Amino acid sequence: APRDSYHLVGISFFILGLGTLLPWNFFITAIPYFQVRLVGASNSTTRILSTNHTGPEDAFNFNNWVTLLSQLPLLLFTLLNSFLYQCIPETVRILGSLLAILLLFALTAALVKVDMSPGPFFSITMASVCFINSFSAVLQGSLFGQLGTMPSTYSTLFLSGQGLAGIFAALAMLLSMASGVDAQTSALGYFITPCVGILMSIMCYLSLPHLKFARYYLANKPSQAQAQELETKAELLQSDENGIPDSSQKVALTLDLDLEKEPESEPDEPQKSGKPSVFVVFQKIWLTALCLVLVFTVTLSVFPAITAMVTSSTSPGKWSQFFNPICCFLLFNIMDWLGRSLTSYFLWPDEDSRLLPLLVCLRFLFVPLFMLCHVPQRSRLPTLFPQDAYFITFMLLFAISNGYLVSLTMCLAPRQVLPHEREVAGALMTFFLALGLSCGASLSFLFKALL
Repeated sequence: APRDSYHLVGISFFILGLGTLLPWNFFITAIPYFQVRLVGASNSTTRILSTNHTGPEDAFNFNNWVTLLSQLPLLLFTLLNSFLYQCIPETVRILGSLLAILLLFALTAALVKVDMSPGPFFSITMASVCFINSFSAVLQGSLFGQLGTMPSTYSTLFLSGQGLAGIFAALAMLLSMASGVDAQTSALGYFITPCVGILMSIMCYLSLPHLKFARYYLANKPSQAQAQELETKAELLQSDENGIPDSSQKVALTLDLDLEKEPESEPDEPQKSGKPSVFVVFQKIWLTALCLVLVFTVTLSVFPAITAMVTSSTSPGKWSQFFNPICCFLLFNIMDWLGRSLTSYFLWPDEDSRLLPLLVCLRFLFVPLFMLCHVPQRSRLPTLFPQDAYFITFMLLFAISNGYLVSLTMCLAPRQVLPHEREVAGALMTFFLALGLSCGASLSFLFKALL
């Protein structure tokens, strides 16, 4: 196989990963801007984030609806994508989705300059959110299909790009708030930023056919790509950076090679050319899939619907204005990304351990903890954790556990099935990921009503 010159293919998939989650992150990070528009305030006199100490009013239950109408299309089109790939070429699905997302974001940016009553603005914004996430689901599913033919390193780079999308959106929000310009210019600059990101994603995808490394893997069958990985491991057995590997490395790599070759040599194993049974694969990974659903159910039930309503308990000032963008969105995305990165160093607990479901269920404690933080718009529950330090501590643990457990379950599922069943396992896990997001978005309405 040719080399990835200057890591151009890796950089391209990193940027494509960033582009797939930019829409979702830019919408939820801009929740304060939308709330200000929906209470009928004039853009020319209101900053992108309200300086009112109690926080902007959540008119139209915007937090909940933007989450639900983002995740339901994701679930639906994740299912539809399994049929679309048979009748619509991959290039059309990927480029068409990117161009549609770009146009819809351009519309969102244009609406910043348009004075509009709250009702029509809410309807147009929700329709835009729905369509953008529908195209994002097709885009993400198609790119994951391409990554299945490439070395696993590129999947890691793609996921890292997705993890950094939230950090990118939070930093863009902070820069727009700190710029000192009027609210319209600040909001316009904020929404133009993802348009630039999507344009870069389009350019990266168009460059892939011109790179030998990408052509080699994307034009070949998965079995040929796997054979190439075996050849690479065989080369590693012969020498490392110093020319001689230590014995532990040699034993580990030899076992790895033997395990990967074993399914082909066993006559009783199903052939790779045969179609794997979805039901059989589900029986093997059902517990891991259930854990993934529960992780995202907890996360989306409170983030951002509840966490975006938490305000600082300190006196009004700069800190209270920047508290939520920093302590909610930026902190969540940084710790979530760190949590996902931890699985590059260790996978604990393993696929046979019953400790994983316990850890996943313990995350349900975050729901009451966040609901009892400093949320001014409440009528039923008391405030037991008014200090900012409580919310920051809860958010640190909440975010890093989300990132780690999501990445862990996605890594463990392929290890529970035979090599020729991994593509089906990946598709099933993608479906359950979307199912967990939708369940959490639906529950957010209930939890907000309980406040």
